[in-house]
Amino acid sequence: MLLESVMMVWFVLTAVSVLYVAIDIRHTPENPVLKWGFILLTLYAGPVGALLYIFGCRQHTPEEHARFVAARWRQVLGSTMHCVAGDGVGILAGAVIGALVALPLLADLALEYVLGFAFGWTIFQALFMKDMAGGSYRRSLETTFIPELLSMNCLMGGMIPVMVLAWRGVAEAHDPTQGLFWFRMSIALMVGFAFAYPMNWWLVANHLKHGMMTVPAPGAQPKKKGPMKMPPPVARQKIAIAAGVSFAVLIVGLLIGIAGRG
Repeated sequence: MLLESVMMVWFVLTAVSVLYVAIDIRHTPENPVLKWGFILLTLYAGPVGALLYIFGCRQHTPEEHARFVAARWRQVLGSTMHCVAGDGVGILAGAVIGALVALPLLADLALEYVLGFAFGWTIFQALFMKDMAGGSYRRSLETTFIPELLSMNCLMGGMIPVMVLAWRGVAEAHDPTQGLFWFRMSIALMVGFAFAYPMNWWLVANHLKHGMMTVPAPGAQPKKKGPMKMPPPVARQKIAIAAGVSFAVLIVGLLIGIAGRG
């Protein structure tokens, strides 16, 4: 009864939080893709997502917003949120499919990883953000592959132990028609967010991922800019080390899940 009461409160707060963010974010001068990202994150994380929006993005004029989101932690928040929002759609779809067809554990996790990565990379990253690659979808796929891979590995590395071990042996937790399934996945996504945040900090600091992006007010004259300075390329050795760390997080998370399940 206690768990049912907690879930009821959580789902009500989530509904209120999503409604608030969906309405309020219309006035925030943020990139449209990131607006949808915050709505999705709030759908996953309920009031936690709403608080992240309020303290990490909510400023209503372009001038205020640009100064507000300039802080590194807010830039990383935008990057991580974008990752979790897009990947989460595929991961949840994989979890539902895996549960409905009763896939074995490893096959279920593999499906979630593949669908999460595919949706996050090809749609939420490469397609929706292709303007940052000069409008070329192919170029956007190339530039977003490594950042998406590293972030996805850490996200799944954090999620797997929760998805596998939380309410282990409780049938309702693995049935998409039950509230406990969605409560478990919400907790897993929030833990995955925490694990993906440090990697996104490194990606943003090395200019491999974007953060928040302020949209100018309608009719505003664009500021004159000099020649764009491209950031220096990141050494392959540094990328290889970061990739190794991300795969280590993924493997450790998988091993914990498998060992805990027995």
